[in-house]
Amino acid sequence: MSDTRQSLADLGNITQGVEPAVAAEGEAAAPVAQPAAPLREQQIDKQGRAYATGRRKDAVARVWLKPGSGKIVVNGRDQEVYFARPTLRLVINQPFDVAERREQYDVIATVKGGGLSGQAGAVKHGIAQALSRYEPALRSTVKAAGFLTRDSRVVERKKYGRAKARRSFQFSKR
Repeated sequence: MSDTRQSLADLGNITQGVEPAVAAEGEAAAPVAQPAAPLREQQIDKQGRAYATGRRKDAVARVWLKPGSGKIVVNGRDQEVYFARPTLRLVINQPFDVAERREQYDVIATVKGGGLSGQAGAVKHGIAQALSRYEPALRSTVKAAGFLTRDSRVVERKKYGRAKARRSFQFSKR
């Protein structure tokens, strides 16, 4: 019986040195430091480039990103030559604008398939992926803008007995 009393007394001594976890009424509780979410690892190759694949409609873009002066080369041609429309160039530069990294990275891209609009979307998707691999801290910014999500809308296939995917042949009464 004396052992239990002594152990209870020891417990009382232990709690005397510990501050209460709950703050008294009217007082602000001290913020508890939680560990930050672990960042992803930087993925770069031996030449110091980040690689990513971007897709949109039928277009597939292979994109390499490295620090530089903001030069974008698509299929061996400058972006102004390859994407003549200003809206397509605007689409390509969206990830850099959101991340506030305009003219800080050089981009080399090869694109196959689809039309120019789909290819611009594929390059944009690839740049966003490569940017998040080169600077993992930017992933949340680029993801919040929706650039890491692959736009899965593709052209519906033509069905038999139809003029197009859903359009019927013209009805003839006579």
